[in-house]
Amino acid sequence: MGPGRPAVVSGLLRATSLSARPWRSLRWLVIAPHPDDETLGAGALIHQTAREKRLAGIAYLTDGSGSHPASAGRGLIITRKREAALALRRLAGEPVETLHLDWRDASPSHPGNVLFDRTCRRLVALCAAQRVDAIAVTARHEPHCDHAAAARLAYAVRDASRRPLRIAEYIVWGERPLPRGSTLLRTQPMPAGLRRRALAAHRSQIGASRGPGFRLPRAFRRMPTTDILYCTGD
Repeated sequence: MGPGRPAVVSGLLRATSLSARPWRSLRWLVIAPHPDDETLGAGALIHQTAREKRLAGIAYLTDGSGSHPASAGRGLIITRKREAALALRRLAGEPVETLHLDWRDASPSHPGNVLFDRTCRRLVALCAAQRVDAIAVTARHEPHCDHAAAARLAYAVRDASRRPLRIAEYIVWGERPLPRGSTLLRTQPMPAGLRRRALAAHRSQIGASRGPGFRLPRAFRRMPTTDILYCTGD
């Protein structure tokens, strides 16, 4: 993760409820670039779809090792996976099917590269096995390279899948005007304080437990109870 501004998405009043047709019957896969992005950007989506038995799983793109100095090593990777598991249990109320793709943090692969294409095939197979209908992923124009790479990967999975897949983007860093014709989706509100409690599981990102390194700005810790996602249709 890197520096940015809290997400601001206009159009809340015209957003379609995730409980409306056809969205209420879809099974979702969430792709998070790093552990903690699932809580910041899609926590309410995870909570709602898990409660409704429509959450197929969470895929983490990177190992999260770039948040602290290289000396943190393998221990940081293990810590961030453990933190993610706890955050997901708090959001979903139960263990969640989780896939760690283990790309190196801040070193994204691109279409045509062996790693990118292998990862795409792996997610296509997962979507088929878990009967995924929709993928939630960070927005294509987010400023962090891993967030943009996650979006490229999601669209590549959609294009390679035999199943019809919808892509819904969520915003973690920054703000961006919505493309004309976008369909906005709004989740149901999650219980007050639940997202903050889930975020507290990511101790390495919000405190000094791992020593010098990244710390989530305090502005990002004031989070809404709903998520807004959008589909562009392209």
